Amino acid sequence: MPTDLPAMFVADTRGIDFLNSIATPLDTPVDWIGDGEGLLRWLRQAGLVPADQLAEVAAKAMPGELDRVADQARDLREWFRGFVRSRMGAPLDGGALEALAPLTGLLARDEAYLRLVPGADGHLVLETARRWRAPESLLIPIGEALARVIVEEDFTYVKACEGQACTLMFADHTRGHARRWCSMSVCGNRAKVAAHRNRKREHNH
Repeated sequence: MPTDLPAMFVADTRGIDFLNSIATPLDTPVDWIGDGEGLLRWLRQAGLVPADQLAEVAAKAMPGELDRVADQARDLREWFRGFVRSRMGAPLDGGALEALAPLTGLLARDEAYLRLVPGADGHLVLETARRWRAPESLLIPIGEALARVIVEEDFTYVKACEGQACTLMFADHTRGHARRWCSMSVCGNRAKVAAHRNRKREHNH
């Protein structure tokens, strides 16, 4: 169901945060990109598209168009989840390229270009800008975030939270790669409480 709750960013990499845009933080599944409005909100919170560009795309969109793009985003999310789940726990190699065809196809639609702009120190800097011709172009920065997961993350350390019924995933960047939970304050805490309860029960028997 759509939601006004702030999105969850616990994965340490935006591409996997995108997979976590559907989750069960309490008892009911929440989909942060359940419709076009949700997609705009999630992209803004994720920092993947500047707010003024989001407003511009939204203003030009035809009725129902953003909802259709949100449908495509959810399809992309479930396809990438399947890819990640089938390959996590071991490094990726070039053999994965064929399976990544939907992503390479999306990236090929990018309309990025370089431009000169004044930098913070007054000097000119080169930055990448993008033409946002249609609402579908909102999928491109998501595709870029997924591509960064492919090339920047060691899939050996891409993990699913060990919390019971938790569906969140993350890239384990901790020293020693010992991270087990999406968040210590939520699932880590629940596990500690459950372990304490079990120990107490065993002690009483």
